[in-house]
Amino acid sequence: MSNTQSSATKVASGVADAACGDAKTPRTERGRRTLRKLLDAAAEEFGEKGFHEASVSSITRRAGVALGSFYTYFDSKDALFRALVADMSEKVRTSARSALHEGMGPLEIERAALAAFLRFAAEHKEVYRIIDEAEFVDPASYRQHYETIAARIADRLRAGAAGGEFREGLGELEAWAMMGMNVFVGLRYVVWGGAEMSPDEVAAGVNRLLAEGVLRR
Repeated sequence: MSNTQSSATKVASGVADAACGDAKTPRTERGRRTLRKLLDAAAEEFGEKGFHEASVSSITRRAGVALGSFYTYFDSKDALFRALVADMSEKVRTSARSALHEGMGPLEIERAALAAFLRFAAEHKEVYRIIDEAEFVDPASYRQHYETIAARIADRLRAGAAGGEFREGLGELEAWAMMGMNVFVGLRYVVWGGAEMSPDEVAAGVNRLLAEGVLRR
């Protein structure tokens, strides 16, 4: 199986699992491509219009898919939205994971993961609107998105402490604080724009704050 086919398969199955059965996993390569088109079109439509103004017919037109085919993959617009949140959460995870490699220290891992997220957000600014809307459209998906990210950060903090580079006792509280910082620097420097700082520069600044704190030394 090619890399494209493998990626499509993972997306299809991952979305179906994360959406608790709301997405119907296609069994063919053509079906996986259609599912991908629907998710990509939904990201554009929800990102531009919001959940309530978007329609299934406009999403299928964007995707170049027959309206009737939509229901082969989703039972409703709500089901598509839940699957899209799961899909975007997975993309956020893989974008960060792809920037990491063996031999990185704990601080370097945090810098690289944030820089990768910022680059992803720069290319997919709609992720902010869609995740924010999930708080009201599907609170369970919204909460799962952030709880999953915080859990990954907490695991990295504990691993850094176990390796002797981070102080002991770091965990959930610090993970949520770091995630909040990452989300809002992304909003300020990537989504809103207007600041001449690259994702790498922003990530380096945040990394310096983690390493040095704010107290005069």
